[in-house]
Amino acid sequence: MAEQLLIRMDPELKRKLARLATREGKTATQVVRDLIEEYVKNRDVASYIDALWGRIGQRLKSAGLTAGDVAKAVREVRKSKTRDAGRR
Repeated sequence: MAEQLLIRMDPELKRKLARLATREGKTATQVVRDLIEEYVKNRDVASYIDALWGRIGQRLKSAGLTAGDVAKAVREVRKSKTRDAGRR
C-alpha cells in the first residue's frame, strides 16, 4: 500500500506548480513523485552499482566470457601487481 507524505509549501509556489503540471498534462502530485524518484535514483549508490554490475555482466556474456574467465583475469592482474610491487 502506498504511503502519504505531507509537505508544507508557500501557497504561490503551490499554485505555480499546479499550473505548470497542468500544462504538461500531469497533476502536482505526479510531478512531485517524479522529482522524488529522480532524487533518490541519483543518490542511491547501491542501486547504481547493482545496475552497473548488471550491464558489465551482460557485456561479458554477450562477448562469450564466463565467470571463470573473469576470475582467471582477476588472478592474473593480482599476480602482476604483486610482481610489480616486489620489484620496487
